[in-house]
Amino acid sequence: MSSAARPARSGVARADGLRLAVVEVVRHRPWAPDYDAYAQTLVGRVLEVAAEAGWQAGRHAAGDLGTEALLRATDLVDAVVVVGGEDIAPHRYGGGAGYPGEGRHDDVADAAQIALVRRAVARRTPLLGICRGLQVVNVALGGTLVQHLHDDGGLHRGAGAVDRLMVDHDVELVGGTRLAALLGPGVATVRSAHHQAVGRVGDGLRVSARASDGSVEALEHATAPVVGVQWHPEDRGAERRQLPLLVGGLAASARSLVVAA
Repeated sequence: MSSAARPARSGVARADGLRLAVVEVVRHRPWAPDYDAYAQTLVGRVLEVAAEAGWQAGRHAAGDLGTEALLRATDLVDAVVVVGGEDIAPHRYGGGAGYPGEGRHDDVADAAQIALVRRAVARRTPLLGICRGLQVVNVALGGTLVQHLHDDGGLHRGAGAVDRLMVDHDVELVGGTRLAALLGPGVATVRSAHHQAVGRVGDGLRVSARASDGSVEALEHATAPVVGVQWHPEDRGAERRQLPLLVGGLAASARSLVVAA
């Protein structure tokens, strides 16, 4: 094992020299300044953790670029993170419009990110989906979404300003999954705020975590190094080691692919 491939003392795999694409919906949201300010902190945290681990990270806005430009800009990267954002347009998964809590959609971003996920699976490019990113992974592979969660248990709190609705709750990690290997088996405390969730699981995917109400909280691909979590490990109030461990998982997968080649 080369020195660049060794885990740091923290146990998180280093990524020195590897290229990471951090893919968001749009770069700025002037129509929603409060949400935009919060979204900037989330993307900033991903970039911060990536830099600390030695990634060469680039930021790409799918809705600004479109499908062809996004695929071209990310063609040579070693790994991808698809971050959160707006609801996916319901026609992408056979849903109807007018559901509770429906907000702005960005069909250009949807198309571009779905194409990116499908290419990652085909190429076995390591990919982490966060919140919307998890949902994009599921929809890209033929899955559906629960369009609005009835939050009687207080686990999701998905209506209103997201930065003030984040809630900490436990999820049960499924043993034998990549996610459990990264975060440890059993129960993890996570931080989230969402009003939608995975419905029918897409082709080739398996559930790797659930909330206490049964909602799917994480998915991963059975053969490709693709993992998605519904929660926000990049939130400033989240458990500090979760995001480095998840991003470290991308590095370990990317290194293993290089060795295999």
